[in-house]
Amino acid sequence: MKSAISITFAALFLTLLVFTPSLHPAWAQDWRKDYPKIVMGIITSENESDRLTRWKPVRTYLSKTLGVEVDERLATDYAGVIEGVKAKKVDLAYFGPASFSRAWLVTNHQVQPLVAKLNGDGSFGYHSIIVVKKDSPYQKIEDLKGKKFAFADPNSTSGHQAPRFFLHEQGIDVDTFFGKTEFSGSHENSIIALLNGTFDAAATWWNSPTDNNPTRMEQKGMIKPGQWRIIWKSPTLPNDPWSMPTWLPEQMREAVRQAILQFPEKDPAAFEKWVGKESQGFKSTTVEDYQPIIRMIQANMKQRKS
Repeated sequence: MKSAISITFAALFLTLLVFTPSLHPAWAQDWRKDYPKIVMGIITSENESDRLTRWKPVRTYLSKTLGVEVDERLATDYAGVIEGVKAKKVDLAYFGPASFSRAWLVTNHQVQPLVAKLNGDGSFGYHSIIVVKKDSPYQKIEDLKGKKFAFADPNSTSGHQAPRFFLHEQGIDVDTFFGKTEFSGSHENSIIALLNGTFDAAATWWNSPTDNNPTRMEQKGMIKPGQWRIIWKSPTLPNDPWSMPTWLPEQMREAVRQAILQFPEKDPAAFEKWVGKESQGFKSTTVEDYQPIIRMIQANMKQRKS
């Protein structure tokens, strides 16, 4: 009987050790001592004022949930966030698939995705689209030969890398097919320049008929509704990954992953301010989810060098 009681108490102690935070080994809190502040880098996809407004609830939520200060590092282009991670000045990055892939390559595979957003219908993925003015005569890509074309940023997936790759598969070399190509600096700049007549077509992102860059600009009053038209859409691309470098502690990375996964449930109001009503939350991701984009980046680099 004494032996059975001893075993019972031993089992109870082990249970408490695993499930009671106060009895858990101290490593669970150690990363916060070494990293009292997390610097978050965000790719440029909209104007700075709107970006600050939309991301403020995210920073507040993460800081409260993780118990550390969360600061935002603003960059003028996608490369700024990539270089920030590489230089160990950015701890948590919200990348596009292509900018993540570039970061993964330039850090020798030392950046890993944590989670990515799910769409409103629960699916995973989005598209690059090419848009023209609604009243333009262009109906298909072939009609744009010799015309002026706007890309968003060199490291944008939907705004550059995807259309370059998939159009090349269709036999179209964007460097010679269009009469002029330029990087506008952001998806919003591309649409504004298109509607102002600076470009004949532009590449941007599209999640759904109600969640895409032009409709978001309409909702914000930046452009009038119904001024644009889609003439091309890419195959499905994996959604934007939240990512962290592997030189940071594993416990820290897992804590951030769990905090983001729980974001919609723990603070639904802040989550909606960030993403609107077009998402069912997040899913954990791995490098395997982005291997097609990594290969796309490598193919584009090889094609441009040749």
